[in-house]
Amino acid sequence: MKLKTKTLLTAILAATVSSHAFAQLDPNKAPSENFDLSQWKLNVPIEDTKPERKGQVMEVSVAELNEGYVHPEWFYTDSRTGALVFVAPNKAMTTPNSSNARSELHAMLADNPEVGTYDPANNFAVASNKNTEAYASVGGKLSAEVSVDHVSVSGDHRHNDSFSVVIGQIHARHNEPLKIFYRKLPDHEYGSVYWNYENNALGDDYHKRLDISHDVFGKAKQRFGHEDPQDGVKLGEKISYEVNVEGDIMHLEFIKDADSDNPVKKTFAINIAEGNYLGNKYDAGYAQSLFFYKAGAYNQCSTGSVGCTNNGMEAGDYTKVSFYHLELDHG
Repeated sequence: MKLKTKTLLTAILAATVSSHAFAQLDPNKAPSENFDLSQWKLNVPIEDTKPERKGQVMEVSVAELNEGYVHPEWFYTDSRTGALVFVAPNKAMTTPNSSNARSELHAMLADNPEVGTYDPANNFAVASNKNTEAYASVGGKLSAEVSVDHVSVSGDHRHNDSFSVVIGQIHARHNEPLKIFYRKLPDHEYGSVYWNYENNALGDDYHKRLDISHDVFGKAKQRFGHEDPQDGVKLGEKISYEVNVEGDIMHLEFIKDADSDNPVKKTFAINIAEGNYLGNKYDAGYAQSLFFYKAGAYNQCSTGSVGCTNNGMEAGDYTKVSFYHLELDHG
């Protein structure tokens, strides 16, 4: 008996979402035993215990992470599903250039732990870069299957970062050509998935940095009183994303409802090297930039200009993200 077209499509899309089937995740194992974390370091939102990093946010090296590191609050294996869980509160110790707390992985591509974080050997480039031979790779791919299980219940709805979390990034040395967001207002059942491109404003134009939003599921920039975005994604609902930089092009693919008869797939492709994106005259492009992937829970609901409170975990002032698949591929 032949499969119906929709059923076949569902099977094909589901097969592309993840090479880690749900049953393959062991709730009794550390994250590094369920996932290949051999090219990642980790930040968690507490003060580092290493004497040389006193007063700085906790950084867990590639080696430490792969020795079975867990943190019972911020980075652990879900005891029921085996998913890799990242949690970040609204207010905690942060990295130097951010006011937002994070529990987040940072890709490190060099085999040598003595190589600096921002050395080209730990990062990748696009094909237009004039010094590609110095980099770990030209291009690379990050794929994930993820659910956002909680976002802060406090915040100012007029600020787009309230009630939101970044679940994946391409980061350059200063700016971000890609941030993947999930945002859900407290009075909505559905949240929205969207991605931002930040123009690469340099030098005297650095203050002209601008995030340009692209809707995926639901809509960015929701406000109280707006209609619930029913084409969006509920808390706890799985989606997948794939980011693949080939040549100078950033390819994006998002899938929701992969296990249903009507999977929804959205794709995007932009040249991140050429600049002047969508006519933005301050965008110099990223041709000569270094890049690294990030994945986890980068809580955007800070207690500063975003207008979020910090009444604690019990009050709901945190974000929680679960990964069921995470794969980094630099060839």
